[in-house]
Amino acid sequence: MSANIFDSDASLDERRIIIRRVGGDVELVELPWGLRPSESGGRPFTVVRSEGRNFPTHRCLVPASEFRNRSQGKHYSFALASGDWFYFAGIWRPATREWPEAYAILTTAANRDVEPYHDRQMAVLRRDQRMEWLDLTRPECELLRPLPAGSFRVSRPREARSYAHASLGL
Repeated sequence: MSANIFDSDASLDERRIIIRRVGGDVELVELPWGLRPSESGGRPFTVVRSEGRNFPTHRCLVPASEFRNRSQGKHYSFALASGDWFYFAGIWRPATREWPEAYAILTTAANRDVEPYHDRQMAVLRRDQRMEWLDLTRPECELLRPLPAGSFRVSRPREARSYAHASLGL
């Protein structure tokens, strides 16, 4: 399995591989990013605040090698300082007549590395936590929390052209 760069500026319906448990099986499936808006004509939502909530069903993992965010008009890249790839904790929803099967990523408060650029971040799970999330073997509050300071290496992509190509995996 490999992981790609996750760009938070990606289009709302960008398709990505997610990992989920269906019955007793773990499966990889490609779904669009963005759950159905709660009101007709509203904007689809791509992230869901995790604090104080439970997610007893429809959990998923979104593999990533790094994530990219924009802050004050500049692009920043966040990768684990160890160089390892990781997962975002997510949820998926079945298709309805009005909306395709899709996923969203859960968020937490930003950790100390991300905090200078943004007050929130997508919930990062280390690879050894993946089955605990999918199988509900640890409470959400133990998994959905910021990683310790020093967990991320922060960098700036060199130029807009390089940034676009890296986001596409080229």
